[in-house]
Amino acid sequence: MTGERTITVNPEDVKKEILAKYPPKVARKRGKQITPVSSDEKEGLQVGANVRTVPGIITQRGCCYAGCKGVIMGPTRDIINLTHGPIGCGFYSWLTRRNQTRPPSDDADNYMTYCFSTDMQDENIVFGGEKKLKAAIQEAYDIFKPKAISIFSTCPVGLIGDDVHAVAREMKAKLGINIFGFSCEGYKGVSQSAGHHIANNTIFTHVVGLDDTVMDAKYKINLLGEYNIGGDGFIIEELLNKCGINLVSTFSGNSTIDQFANCHTADLNAVMCHRSINYVADMLEIKYGIPWIKVSFLGPTSTANSLRKIAAYFEDQELIDKVEAVIAEEMVPVEAKIKEVKPRCEGKTAMMFVGGSRAHHYQELFRAIGMEVLSAGYEFAHRDDYEGRHVIPDIKIDADSRNIEELEIEPDETRYNPRKTEEQMKILEEKGYPFKEYEGMIPDMVEGSLIIDDISQHETETLIEMYKPDIFCAGIKEKYAVQKHGIPMKQLHSYDTGGPYAVFKGFVNFCDEIDRMLNANIWQYLKAPWQKDPELSGKYAAE
Repeated sequence: MTGERTITVNPEDVKKEILAKYPPKVARKRGKQITPVSSDEKEGLQVGANVRTVPGIITQRGCCYAGCKGVIMGPTRDIINLTHGPIGCGFYSWLTRRNQTRPPSDDADNYMTYCFSTDMQDENIVFGGEKKLKAAIQEAYDIFKPKAISIFSTCPVGLIGDDVHAVAREMKAKLGINIFGFSCEGYKGVSQSAGHHIANNTIFTHVVGLDDTVMDAKYKINLLGEYNIGGDGFIIEELLNKCGINLVSTFSGNSTIDQFANCHTADLNAVMCHRSINYVADMLEIKYGIPWIKVSFLGPTSTANSLRKIAAYFEDQELIDKVEAVIAEEMVPVEAKIKEVKPRCEGKTAMMFVGGSRAHHYQELFRAIGMEVLSAGYEFAHRDDYEGRHVIPDIKIDADSRNIEELEIEPDETRYNPRKTEEQMKILEEKGYPFKEYEGMIPDMVEGSLIIDDISQHETETLIEMYKPDIFCAGIKEKYAVQKHGIPMKQLHSYDTGGPYAVFKGFVNFCDEIDRMLNANIWQYLKAPWQKDPELSGKYAAE
């Protein structure tokens, strides 16, 4: 979407106002991460991303541990996720993202409601915590008898040198179950993105490929980068099943270790959150021959296009016809809802600073009801999330990224099985089929809008004061600061309320939620009368 410029605030003026508060050196650094969008220069825009936050600036970011344990592994219900560290780390990452799961029966394994931690104390920091870690693994096994236990390193573990991998190997041999560790100390990398990468590498190394059972289904796919926040994954799978498409595994919403072990038997990988999971998609293609495509199930148009893209890959007219019939049926309530809420929402504005690909994909939902996105950005993106995958060869790997292990993956000697021949792939690509393609967020930003990477509290308040948006979307940490400005704040990072918002059904829910928030009268009462009109005057009664 190119978009006609309807934004009256000059983004260059906003950028200058933001940077004026910083010391010169900080301003130069932050200036690279604040990018006004001009329609004439979109192809040449470069957004500074995946660089360390300046110390002292309060931003939205989480740590490497949060990305590994909280984001990637947190939604997996039958692995005991054991935090090796102080209790605060384990508690912080425990169910904070509203990941939902649905075990097949009441007696099936589900450990998501538990918070497992070694609860390291001062003496463990001084004398080492490996003994306590072994005891915690033994206790968890004795109580629950799980299929697998994963161990997450926190900052003090990395600083004192506890070897979680050696402990994992020892206890795996002793107990006879799959036990593996993550070197995901919070200080690694520049944000939670490093934790995504570490988690993906470890799951690929220790779990993927352990089960060669092939599902009895005609159209088998993996859904990568969907974390079932607020139940999104449930309705996505429901829609896919309605079309006759079966999920082998989801990384990692409503997931199980068995799904991870079996994911290499699928015929196509569909990637939702590009940032958190593109590593797995690439590795599955190299080792097992499974191609991948970028999809989005946020918004009715993107959902329809993604279903069509999946159907086109299988080149089966029966599936193509079924998908079209499902889309036609699902669009009826969508069009009715747009007709209902658009008159009340049209012309209003939004801002979005949400991780993953959400700050990009949710723009479609706002546009569908006549709203415009003034500014957007991510807290843990890389340049390709903004500019598209074509810039990956040009991205310079800095010291912060080099300490994240890159796996050397080769085709599996016995199980490498290209799902399509080179000729078939070439024919599809010549027809415009986009394998391994993601154009990033920039093409969907309207002229005059502003992209800000790793936004800070000061920058958030400046944006609100200058643009005066009608709604602001971000994470839980920003909620109250935004609301104090008299602006509704929609938590889109983990849906503190509401949802699901994916596919057609979720879009209807989203419309109702945004309509309610924009048109609630409560916001006019946030300022006291003396704040609106501070000049108080009076006179004596005798006058």
